[in-house]
Amino acid sequence: MSLNRVASLESFSYIPSSEHSSRIGSRRGSDASISVRSRRLSFNPLPDEWDPIDERADNIQAVGAFEVPKWKRIAQVAATVFYCLLAAGIVFGYAAIKPVLKEEGAYRDVCTARSDEGGIDTDTCVEIHLNLMFTVAAVGTNVAALPIGAILDHHGPRVCGLLGAGFLFVGALIMAHAQQLPFDGFLFGYLFMAFGGPFTYISSFQLSNAFPRNSGLILALLTGAFDASSALFLVYRIIYEKTAGAFGHRQFFLCYLIVPVIIVVLQLTLLPRQSYKTVGELIEQIEEPLPEPEDQVDEHTALLREEARVRRESVVADIEELLGSAKADKQAQREERKNEISGVWGVMHGNTALEQIRSPWFVLICLFTVIQMTRINYFVATIRPQYEAILGSHDKAVEINNFFDIALPLGGLISIPFIGVFLDSNSTVRVLSVLVSVATLIGIFGVIPETWAAYANICVFVMYRPFYYTSVSDYSAKVFGFRTFGTVYGTIICLSGLFNFSQSGLDYLFHKVFRGNPIPVNLILLSLGLTIGVILITFVYVKSQGIKRKMLEEEAENAFLDD
Repeated sequence: MSLNRVASLESFSYIPSSEHSSRIGSRRGSDASISVRSRRLSFNPLPDEWDPIDERADNIQAVGAFEVPKWKRIAQVAATVFYCLLAAGIVFGYAAIKPVLKEEGAYRDVCTARSDEGGIDTDTCVEIHLNLMFTVAAVGTNVAALPIGAILDHHGPRVCGLLGAGFLFVGALIMAHAQQLPFDGFLFGYLFMAFGGPFTYISSFQLSNAFPRNSGLILALLTGAFDASSALFLVYRIIYEKTAGAFGHRQFFLCYLIVPVIIVVLQLTLLPRQSYKTVGELIEQIEEPLPEPEDQVDEHTALLREEARVRRESVVADIEELLGSAKADKQAQREERKNEISGVWGVMHGNTALEQIRSPWFVLICLFTVIQMTRINYFVATIRPQYEAILGSHDKAVEINNFFDIALPLGGLISIPFIGVFLDSNSTVRVLSVLVSVATLIGIFGVIPETWAAYANICVFVMYRPFYYTSVSDYSAKVFGFRTFGTVYGTIICLSGLFNFSQSGLDYLFHKVFRGNPIPVNLILLSLGLTIGVILITFVYVKSQGIKRKMLEEEAENAFLDD
């Protein structure tokens, strides 16, 4: 998630952004503001200068779902889930395609020359180069999430989808001919494919507003497609092994070119040019008052006013049918209840983005995210060599790697329905406590030299990964608010992604300093994550208790004044 995935990413009751973007009605002038009710129903995850309701000519206006036939909206959702399954997060299937690329001779010529010159051995050199390829792609996925929101708001989901298809096409073409190119084709090809994922995935989240009653289900389908897309390389590897290498990576990536072509066709024919309006925008449309009557009204003006009233009533009826009876009030009540349970909701909503970024609320969650994202991507990149060293068996490491390739997409699919419920029904302190505890458990399993610990580690890891990404975005939304979400959350993910370049240093420690022993590196990451995690939990707990006391004092004061 980048966006990696992203996001993830999850059956939210709000609409995520940046790795996760949905739009709401916002501000038309310096004196206008978002209504409290609309804030509860959805939020604008981007700063004011990216406001989709802005009057600028280059912005794409949102459309109400009731204006599009139901069959077409169903087809749009189905088509988007289909191509997200083939494109959204395929680069995270790296552990599955890595053995194929090694067998196909990726970086073999470069590393053989280095080995002959007295450098590191060829296999270790190939391993480091391939891991760098994945590291750059993971960084690219996260960094790309930052500008996507602006492109989405200014030019609409169609442009984002077409850009994503373009990146995927170029990336697959480069990967197919990587060994014949005068530059590092594997690195640049994989990077371009990594860019294509978030462009197609993030722009698809607005489709959750096509059916407001089922927005959570649509988000879950899209997120599930993102997680399951990592299995595409696993399917290819199985085909590669069944054909004894006859269907090489060149043939696979040339065949993959059909995917971006399909995306382009769908974008230009079926999928919407503009985003669908959120529940908050639809309710504001209902509540928008008719113009005040003038003192003198002629017959023609009266007729126009009556026609406007009839059209408005028709639109209101369509919106109410779309949302369902009492949908808005129930949704608002649920949001209020969630906010109360959180214990920290709104703590920095009134601050500017710069003030938020300078605060301990941001610094601590950013540090924690940096460590955890590095741990996650490093584990994905090095799972086989790690367990070859820990268990002392190549065959067992291959079995564990194969199990991981299947478990990674399945873990996301299985955990998604439970993540949203857990986040909505527990305080932020409890969520962070579980997050740090599970991360510590993964670290402990990762240093136990037993086969059962390896399988337990993978099972916990694949469930933790989507939970972690979702929890960070949930924390950001509750603490920093709606108006600055894109800036703050995007900065967290971007910085964390850039720090993933440290994986090259971790690779060096693993292979050279510790001579192929991954346990010291895992212990370093475990210790850093646990230390920062405990500090984060302690800070949030102390602050939440202060917020709770302040609320009780205000309630008591209000009760006294009422008496």
